[in-house]
Amino acid sequence: MNNSNTKEKINSGWLNGLIGVVLFSGSLPATRMAVLEFNPMFLTFARASIAGTLAFLALRVFKEKIPDRKQIFPLVIVAVGVVVGFPLLSALALKHVTSAHSIVFIGLLPVATTVFGIIRGGERPQPTF
Repeated sequence: MNNSNTKEKINSGWLNGLIGVVLFSGSLPATRMAVLEFNPMFLTFARASIAGTLAFLALRVFKEKIPDRKQIFPLVIVAVGVVVGFPLLSALALKHVTSAHSIVFIGLLPVATTVFGIIRGGERPQPTF
């Protein structure tokens, strides 16, 4: 792989990451506005339905293979947290706090994930961590 191609892939990764962050940053304010008019359970069901339909269509269009039996249980666990847990709990919380307040806690999630990963993995990070 030449140097130009490598730089192009790196720039593409940064651009895709930036797009993801920008899109996600609108998620909590939009949810806050939505819970003023809709039930959090309805919002969670609607989001899951739309995401599931789009995912199914993408899998069909790109002719991806169906997960193996051993992959189904871990996928269900992740789906429960990502598709139901996080959106539902966020919507419930946003009925009582502002989206600006909630963003502070969401911003702490990567740090908390790292800390618990270190604890679970039994690692000992350097003091600069």
